[in-house]
Amino acid sequence: MYIIIIKKTKGTSSFGKRRNKTHTLCRRCGRSSYHIQKKTCSSCGYPSRRIRSYNWSEKAKRRKTTGTGRMRHLKIVHRRFKNGFKSGAPVKKVKSGTAAAAGQASK
Repeated sequence: MYIIIIKKTKGTSSFGKRRNKTHTLCRRCGRSSYHIQKKTCSSCGYPSRRIRSYNWSEKAKRRKTTGTGRMRHLKIVHRRFKNGFKSGAPVKKVKSGTAAAAGQASK
């Protein structure tokens, strides 16, 4: 007499059957989170206009916020802000007080 054991497993044997891709690369965030059938990104929420973020995940917000990337434009704006958004030709250097006085005396 043989005893047949049928395992209804959700583990190792089930993982072997996974060979279809559900997600592909997202155009906006570049992560492999764009669901092919749903046509939405699970990371950034593309194609919705607003970036996906939730208040219940503060760490996720910290990872994605301004300042974590290159800031190609904002770092320039920050520098210009510190100098008062000056524009036009660069200002000529003014000689120090002693050098200016010496120049006046020689004339």
